[in-house]
Amino acid sequence: MKKIQLEILGLSSSQSQSGSFALILGEKTGNRRLPIIIGMFEAQSIAIQIEKISPNRPLTHDLFKSFAEHVHVTILEVLISDLKEGVFYSKIVCSDGATTFELDARPSDAIAIGLRFGVPIFTVESVLSEAGIILSDLDENVDDTDDEDDQDQDEEDSDKPVPSRAEPREPSGQASLDELTKMLAQALEKEDYEKAAKIRDELNKRNG
Repeated sequence: MKKIQLEILGLSSSQSQSGSFALILGEKTGNRRLPIIIGMFEAQSIAIQIEKISPNRPLTHDLFKSFAEHVHVTILEVLISDLKEGVFYSKIVCSDGATTFELDARPSDAIAIGLRFGVPIFTVESVLSEAGIILSDLDENVDDTDDEDDQDQDEEDSDKPVPSRAEPREPSGQASLDELTKMLAQALEKEDYEKAAKIRDELNKRNG
């Protein structure tokens, strides 16, 4: 079974399903895109890991990583292995040093965990052939008009970064470093990770 490596290209609000997000994966050595609709919690968990934000309290996927490390289990890779009746299936490939084993998982959970371990994400040709979007097709569908349907909007969003970087910054450019630091602490306390990312970016810009 030939595996195809993927990379995360974007994460945006789903235009077709309220409260859901579109996670866009791209073929690392090709031009196909694999959009997967995921829930809000999983999207948040993936986003804060991409943004390198540390929450005040560990999320479920952080807890999984801590537990795995304590029992000396490492994650080798994430594999999106199948697509049945519109539902994606995936596996987390693990090792305890002596044996290698697989855990069934939803792709969103598997990717959130895989990001925390810094492991590659793979899929197989059958999944990409059935659910993948060819980049040239995507470019043709994204016109300069504003009244595209939901599917076109999802595809357009696939080439955009995660929402925290795509949207305008909320922190005022006139705020002092101390004020920004306090705003960051408040955002983290409220678990508003999207706002925290914007404030962190502003701090990095000032300190850079």
